[in-house]
Amino acid sequence: IRSLARDLNDFGDNLHLIGSDRLASRHPGEHADNFGAGAMAEPATPEAAAAVVRWCLENDVPVVPQGGRTGLVGGGISRPGELILSTGRLAQIETIDPLARTVTVGAGVTLQALQEAASEVGLIPGIDLAARGSATIGGMIATNAGGILAFRNGVMRHQVLGIEAVMPDGSLVSDLTRVLKVSAGPDIKQLLIGSEGAYGFVTRAVLKLESFNPMRATALVGVPDATAALSLIAHFRSQPALQLEGAELMWQRYLRDSAAEKGFDLGWLEADTPAVLLMEVSAGSEAEAREALEEGLAALWEEHGLTCGIVAASLDQARRFWALREDGDFMYRHFPAAPSFDVSVPPGALDGYVDGLRQRLKATDPGFDAYVYGHIADGNLHISVIGNGVSAPGAKEPIEDAVYAGVAELGGSFSAEHGVGTEKRRAYLNYGNASRRAVALAIKAALDPKNLFNPGKVPYRTDTPYA
Repeated sequence: IRSLARDLNDFGDNLHLIGSDRLASRHPGEHADNFGAGAMAEPATPEAAAAVVRWCLENDVPVVPQGGRTGLVGGGISRPGELILSTGRLAQIETIDPLARTVTVGAGVTLQALQEAASEVGLIPGIDLAARGSATIGGMIATNAGGILAFRNGVMRHQVLGIEAVMPDGSLVSDLTRVLKVSAGPDIKQLLIGSEGAYGFVTRAVLKLESFNPMRATALVGVPDATAALSLIAHFRSQPALQLEGAELMWQRYLRDSAAEKGFDLGWLEADTPAVLLMEVSAGSEAEAREALEEGLAALWEEHGLTCGIVAASLDQARRFWALREDGDFMYRHFPAAPSFDVSVPPGALDGYVDGLRQRLKATDPGFDAYVYGHIADGNLHISVIGNGVSAPGAKEPIEDAVYAGVAELGGSFSAEHGVGTEKRRAYLNYGNASRRAVALAIKAALDPKNLFNPGKVPYRTDTPYA
C-alpha cells in the first residue's frame, strides 16, 4: 500500500488506498475471504484505475476486481499478496436518455440506485434481481447476471450497449456505444461480459432501459407441475393487453418453510399442492390487470389442474408474496451447511429434471432432500440440498454429481446466473464444455500472460489452484 501510494500520489483524492485495519471494519459481503488480501484500491476515475493496474503489472501484483461483493460462488475472494481493485467510488449515474432509452453509469452503481434514477423518467433497467440493493452494475456485467426479467429481456449480456474497461496491460478501452445496431468487427464488450474479472476491470457501461408500468396484479397459484405453470405463463404472455412482469416457481418444501419463517398464512393452499407459481402482470390499470389475471386463471383452472390460488388485494400483500420467493436466507438458518446450486435446463425439461434430481439425491443418501425454486420461464433453478450429512466428508462430490447429472445433455448449464468463481471449479472442469474452456484459456494467455487478473478463478489455470 505504501509503495502504491508513493508511486501514484499524483492522483490525490481520486485514488483511495485502504489497508487491513480499515478493511476490518467493513462487511466482507457474501464470502468471509473477500478481504483476504488485506489491501484495497478504490479509484474514483477510470484513469486512476488504469494507473493502479499498470503499477500492479510492473510489480507483479495480482488484481482482484470487486463490486458489491454479493457473489455467491467466491469469485471475489482474495489472498495476501494480492490487491483488491474496487468499483466502490465509480458510482456515478452520468446520463439518462429517455428518448433513446439508454443510461451511462459507473461500474460501482448499484442496481437499486439505477432503478430509482430511471424510474424518475418512467423507465427501468431491463434486468432485476433480489440483491438489487448491493449488486453493482460492474459485478452484474462480470457475471452476466440474469434474474427475474431474463425470460423477457435476456440476461446482462443483452442489456449492455457499450463498455469501458481497464485491460490487464493497463490500457483503458473505451467503447461507450449508445446504439443497438453495431456491425463493425468483433464486439469486445462481449468478451468482458461474463468473464468474472479474468479479462479486464469494467469502469463504465451504457445500458438499455425499458418501460415501467406500475399498474400490476400479483397472484400465487397452486400448480401440479412445471408444465402446467409454463402453460399459464404462455397464456398470459400471449395476451396483447398484458405484460408478464414475473414468473417464479416454488416447489412445496421451499414455499412452506419460507412462509413459516415469515408468518405468512398458507390456509388457502391445498395440502398436497406440489408447487406454487408466483406471477405478476401489468396492464392499463390495476383493475384491468387484476381482472385479466383472475379471468385467465379461471379459464385455465380445470384444463391445467390448478388446485388453489390467491390474488394480492394490495401492494403490501404483493410485496409479501415476493418476499416468500426472494428472501431465502431462512434456508441457512435451518440448514447452515446446505450446498447451493444454480442450474438451467430447457423449460420443457424441468419436471423430468426435478424428479430425477430428487431420486438421485435419495440414492446418494435417503435423508437428503432439496429446496427447489427459480425463474421457471427461462429454466433457471436454484437448488439447496438439505439433510443430515450434507456437509460430511465425502458428501460434496456425490451431491454435485446428483445435481449436475444430465444438465449438459439436456442443453442446459451447470451455472445459470451466479457465475463460477472458486466454488464451481470442479463443475467447470467436469461439466463445462471442453472446447469452450480451451478457447477461454487461449484468450486469457493472450490478454493476461502474467495471469494477474483474478488468478485462481475462471478460466482455471493448473498453475494457480485456489485452496
